[in-house]
Amino acid sequence: MGFSTTAIHAGQEPDPTTGAVTVPIYQTSTYAQEGLGRHKGYEYARTQNPTRAACEQNIAALEGARFGFAFASGMAAIDATLRLVKAGDHVIVSDNTYGGTYRLFTRILANYGIEFTFVDTTDLSNVEAALKDNTRMIYVETPTNPVMMLTDLQAVADLAHARGARVVCDNTFLSPYLQRPLEFGVDIVLHSTTKYLNGHSDGVGGVVVLNDEQDAEWLGFVQNSVGAILSPFDSWLVLRGTKTLALRMEQHDRSGRAVAAFLEEHPKVQKLYYPGSLSHRQHELAERQQRGFGGMVAFDVGSLDNARAVLEGVKICTLAESLGAVESLISHPATMTHAAVLPETRQRLGITDGLVRLSVGLEDTDDIIADLDQALGKIK
Repeated sequence: MGFSTTAIHAGQEPDPTTGAVTVPIYQTSTYAQEGLGRHKGYEYARTQNPTRAACEQNIAALEGARFGFAFASGMAAIDATLRLVKAGDHVIVSDNTYGGTYRLFTRILANYGIEFTFVDTTDLSNVEAALKDNTRMIYVETPTNPVMMLTDLQAVADLAHARGARVVCDNTFLSPYLQRPLEFGVDIVLHSTTKYLNGHSDGVGGVVVLNDEQDAEWLGFVQNSVGAILSPFDSWLVLRGTKTLALRMEQHDRSGRAVAAFLEEHPKVQKLYYPGSLSHRQHELAERQQRGFGGMVAFDVGSLDNARAVLEGVKICTLAESLGAVESLISHPATMTHAAVLPETRQRLGITDGLVRLSVGLEDTDDIIADLDQALGKIK
């Protein structure tokens, strides 16, 4: 089946009781049992819920995976995935990773004996140099948040598997419509469903998908034991979102390209970060492992004062955390999403005080560009 057909139908068969074409919200905490040891496949809602199961099956199918597990947030999904390593293990991480991921790894998980090395995964030699005998996982974002650098997924997967390590990819920025990491040898893919999968700024969640049965069994055990599950209503919201994912991503991609082209030529923009631009040093890799370039754009206007002028000057774009929604969202990574990252590290990664991150929404493209133009005009 094609992507759109899968998005609409995978895990979403009509309800057998009523024929409802939309998966019901099973808002229940427990299930009546017919007798001791006899039930209908459901015992307790932390362990199983039909709405959540439909959501997990749907996203797994979109990524080409056998198994899926939905969590209460993207961070809960990342935390569960890191339960596949243990004290004494070593994990290599993209250095330009989401600030919340950096905080979880360095401030929490490092306290429990897991060793993390942050490297520039755009250069395979950096990954190879960081490998140790105890390396058990390579964790990448591609494109990275927020400076939009890429990792060659096939090359990293080949390198990791030769050393017996798993590769985990955060695919939030592109969604399975524009990138399917499992096809390049990645072992585990995760998303913040809050973003493109939901797409409407009205739900928080996360999901992990994979093919390995043994790892899936452990992740299912972690999901049930820790209990950071996606609620029935939020699961339903994600299912609502994925039905239109293909249509939304096509428009995000079209508008993202147009907005990036405008910004690249604007005299107040000092640097553009967008893999769809021919000036991006990894444009060829983006064309090879992505189906498009998406709606995430970052640009540097030179200073905090200039960034403030833009961020407080927009009228259609909304100054807010998050991304991947129908509305255009604009943010300041240095003080918002990446505030947990050390200032010297931010500077080295290009997350300057003048950097602005834009999630291009589904408004009319000309209106988004006009809004940015008038906001950039406020820079003195």
